Amino acid sequence: MTFTTTLQKDAIKIMLLGSGELGKEVAIEAQRLGIEVIAVDKYENAPAHLVANRSYAIDMQDKEAVLALIEKEQPSFILPEVEAISIAALFEAEAKGFHVIPNAEAVNKTMNRKNIRVFAAEKLGLKTSGYQFVTTLDGLKAAGDRIGFPCVIKPVMSSSGHGQSIARTADDIERSWEIAKEARGDASELIVEEFVPFDYEITLLTVRNETGTTFCDAIGHVQKDGDFVLSWQPMQMTPEALQKAQEIAKSVTDGLGGRGIFGVEFFVKDDEVYFSELSPRPHDTGMVTLITQSQSQFALHVRAVLGLPLDYTTYGSGACGAYKAKNESHNPTLEVPDNAFTKDSFVRVFGKPDSHAGRRMAVSLVLDEVEEAKRRATAIVESISDN
Repeated sequence: MTFTTTLQKDAIKIMLLGSGELGKEVAIEAQRLGIEVIAVDKYENAPAHLVANRSYAIDMQDKEAVLALIEKEQPSFILPEVEAISIAALFEAEAKGFHVIPNAEAVNKTMNRKNIRVFAAEKLGLKTSGYQFVTTLDGLKAAGDRIGFPCVIKPVMSSSGHGQSIARTADDIERSWEIAKEARGDASELIVEEFVPFDYEITLLTVRNETGTTFCDAIGHVQKDGDFVLSWQPMQMTPEALQKAQEIAKSVTDGLGGRGIFGVEFFVKDDEVYFSELSPRPHDTGMVTLITQSQSQFALHVRAVLGLPLDYTTYGSGACGAYKAKNESHNPTLEVPDNAFTKDSFVRVFGKPDSHAGRRMAVSLVLDEVEEAKRRATAIVESISDN
């Protein structure tokens, strides 16, 4: 096919529903191709707002507000970038002929842990940890007894680890119940998961459109409180485990259909691979591709949306460290030392208008042998401060 772009009134236009740091990078890549970007979030001056053609702050769980904005802007493609969106609005927009990425049903399945787990385990027959869904504290206590301890407890809809916890004994259940209420999404139902004693966990970025399916090198990561603090690429895996992960990722993304990038998460124990979760959009651990690949996950996402070839070159191994704010501040200032910027390292600051303790504000990126890259990325993060 031939890609055509124009700055006239019939230009390609994408609407981001969610305008955080991941959406910001998608907006930058889209604008490099002359695509008009409309950035939407629940608050003003979100990161992607700073680089978009136009921006809006609305309640994205308000069906009528979302539909009114879609009708006003008439986007060529709608890219959901967060979980807390009115799914009903996406289905209605799709019925009216708007193109939701990857598609409304895929978003419906993947934005909710219950939907994607049932789809993966019960429809596709993929290997997962044991699980149970609960809606009450008594149900949570019973599920903990059935699943066993330790167990992982998560809201069915949340992001960046909010509301997640590990109950190591029955005495932790009530604390986990309270933590779940902190979810940025839907905490009315929880998933209780068997704790898999995995060797490591990975994200396998899987990109698909009409030209085929491409896998990026596996990304290893370390999480704290359900949110990543360090990721690296590639993660060393046995050929058997990698092949299983790729087969599972292709199975589940083919089952969902549509186009775009999918962040597919796995637990790996020896050569056994357990499907964990899936995001139908760029993944936070995948920010490492900003330095390791000629086409980052964000560029590949845009290419996939446009139906373009998905080829890219790997520059080498690298790591990404997440800097999280230590203070509460409006218009926060980050102090980044000069030595964070070298021939093979740099920092990306998101430009969030407010900070609070634990909020991700920037990442360090290092191109080096994996262990050295991890060490350097961590050291850079530790040298940053905020006020």
